[in-house]
Amino acid sequence: MSQNKELMTNGMWANNPALVQLLGLCPLLAVSATVTNALGLGIATLLVLVGSNLTVSLVREYVPKEVRIPIFVMIIASLVTCVQLLMNAYAFGLYQSLGIFIPLIVTNCIIIGRAEAFASKNTPLPSVLDGFWMGMGMTAALVVLGAIREVLGNGTLFDGADRLLGDWAAGLRIEVFQFDSPFLLAMLPPGAFLAVGFLIAIKNVVDEKQSKKQPKEKAVIERVRITSTD
Repeated sequence: MSQNKELMTNGMWANNPALVQLLGLCPLLAVSATVTNALGLGIATLLVLVGSNLTVSLVREYVPKEVRIPIFVMIIASLVTCVQLLMNAYAFGLYQSLGIFIPLIVTNCIIIGRAEAFASKNTPLPSVLDGFWMGMGMTAALVVLGAIREVLGNGTLFDGADRLLGDWAAGLRIEVFQFDSPFLLAMLPPGAFLAVGFLIAIKNVVDEKQSKKQPKEKAVIERVRITSTD
């Protein structure tokens, strides 16, 4: 339980892949124009992270160190292909919306980074938990960013949710504001870049306040006694 809590805190907040490690910024900025797109890409990334961490952990003792990176990439590419085919079959509208960013998960630094830094050095269960919480941290950052951009840009939330969850989800659409024309800055990647900067700033402020609340350890002053031999 303590290890799971540590991995959860690490993935969701302390070492969040999007807000701390600043990995995977390309899809983060390009795809998160709506909550639906952000959630779809986040779930896809989460599935690939969990699967790749599990597979790498299982084969870590049989892979020569000299060729480990190409083998990790091959494992990730196979899992991304499976996720892409599933999305094409069951969420075709979202598949078309995300476009090239689904196969580009293969080159996402978060996935290859966790495979190299954690999964290749740990047993399957911790590796799966690490992949799950890192994926959840990335998904949370995507969804929050997508919500901010969608509200500021279109004045809506969960627009197009039926493309991810089915026809029943069309009723989830919420109109927060009514705009005559969309706010383009929020919908384009420069607006996403500014929003990510604000999210990082907010996280740093929260971390600073939390560190000030923690009791400071008293410094221990070592005293040296000098004796005279005269």
